[in-house]
Amino acid sequence: MIFIGILLSIAAIGFLCWLLFTLAVFALPFFAGVTAGTWAYGTGAGWLGAILVGFVAAGLTFGLGQLLLATVRPTWARLFIAAAFVAPAVVAGFHATLGIVKHTMPSEAWQTAFSIIGAIAVGIVAFARITGMAASSPVAGHVSHT
Repeated sequence: MIFIGILLSIAAIGFLCWLLFTLAVFALPFFAGVTAGTWAYGTGAGWLGAILVGFVAAGLTFGLGQLLLATVRPTWARLFIAAAFVAPAVVAGFHATLGIVKHTMPSEAWQTAFSIIGAIAVGIVAFARITGMAASSPVAGHVSHT
């Protein structure tokens, strides 16, 4: 019975890591959506209005980022746009890793070390996904055949 518990724990950790790496790209739109929704609720929009405003703000943030990555030509500007999406993903990766390692190791120095490694890994994956999505968009991949 303990063996099944160990296997289920490993599967759950693997699933959560996959989810973290998959959703890291959406950290900035999520933050923008939550912030806009909280603002809307605070101004009297109610729950439904706040949720609607949050979804719209998150969608616009993601769409604007993808549009800018697809249309902006200077490499430094594209890196700046990608960094705007990667930075919140790095912070989310740090805190997600810290939440996991706090339960597995007592040393705060090692907790911080592993959290930094996790943040770097999440940042690299988020950067690869952001640039990959921009490269696969029709505008960025358009090649003139003249």
